[in-house]
Amino acid sequence: PAQDQARVPVLVELFTSEGCSDCPPADRILEELDTKQFVPGAQAIVLSEHVTYWNHEGWQDPFSLDEIDVRQKEYGNRFNLDSVYTPQAVIDGSAQLVGNNATGVANAVEQAASSPKKPLTIGDAHWDNGAVTFTLHGAPDSELRLIAVLAADATGHQVMRGENAGRTLHHVAVVRSIKELAANAADGRVLRLSAGSLARDAVPVRIIAFLINKKTGHVIAVAEQTLNR
Repeated sequence: PAQDQARVPVLVELFTSEGCSDCPPADRILEELDTKQFVPGAQAIVLSEHVTYWNHEGWQDPFSLDEIDVRQKEYGNRFNLDSVYTPQAVIDGSAQLVGNNATGVANAVEQAASSPKKPLTIGDAHWDNGAVTFTLHGAPDSELRLIAVLAADATGHQVMRGENAGRTLHHVAVVRSIKELAANAADGRVLRLSAGSLARDAVPVRIIAFLINKKTGHVIAVAEQTLNR
């Protein structure tokens, strides 16, 4: 427990797709980061973010969201990339690399953990008529962006067509709802996110919130809480 308290939370975003044959190895790396927490000094808070632009390959990724495409394009512009791609790992908004590069991802997470984070905590989380309500306590600042996410694991999902046809895929912390809130919403007020289909699924839901520096795009605070049924 003392060792866990000393860990610095690091946000690891993986842009992925069930239609991309290069993505399952990256999905496994993200799962290991999440379950084993093997990077010294880091508490990896992971998000599996499914893009839509692979859906034309014959398989409609059921987890793909237009909002994720927009988010990845923002990173593409910030990192001066010629184009976005999958699998792409973005670490704390400050580094990006190919998501199936296990050593590179681990090194980037360890590097990110060398910088302290501002405090941010999630409280009073509960279900409320198909939505999740909670509070955030942090340091409101007009120079920051505040993002809140609902995510859940997806196990044993069989792909019927496309590059991964016939494979059974597993994902951790799949983004199911993502919303930008006013930066001053981290002042303890009650917040609400629609859970969509998660409201019907008997799976634990992760609430993940993070604060981003508007100028640099770097994540300066991140928190996670699991809400069980």
